Amino acid sequence: MYNSCMDSVRPWLIVGKYAETLDYTSLLIHRVEAMLQLAAEVTQPGIAHLYLDVDDGEPLPPGALERGVAFVQEHLAQHETVLIACGAGMSRAPTFAIAVLCEEEGMGLLQAYAAVVNVRGIARPHQALWKSLCAWRGEDIPYEEVLRVWKEAGSVNWS
Repeated sequence: MYNSCMDSVRPWLIVGKYAETLDYTSLLIHRVEAMLQLAAEVTQPGIAHLYLDVDDGEPLPPGALERGVAFVQEHLAQHETVLIACGAGMSRAPTFAIAVLCEEEGMGLLQAYAAVVNVRGIARPHQALWKSLCAWRGEDIPYEEVLRVWKEAGSVNWS
């Protein structure tokens, strides 16, 4: 039986979890042609991939956002659909999806986060990842604003 928790933030950008990178049928159904993987490296026939060693709850390694965004943009330029996946699809993958929206659509961080969380209600970047995003974009947005946007989106309280 087909069961997926992938969420399309845009027709070309999907956020999901590690288990979905293992489900080739689900990837085909969602027309995934490239995967940015943040939990573990998984190869699938005919699907490009980039694995970045990113730990949740830790600041992002130097250059990680640039590499991840460049990978997504490379495949977007080829009109391909990209899945960004981490362990549960809650923190790391949404962080990179936010970065991609900032670069591709010229959004600020909170606007990009709202676009992600309104589609994927469990999306809530860890505070350390949010600080990395802020430093990367040169925006000084307190984490309390992330929590406010998350609550406004009607997310479940996971604390």
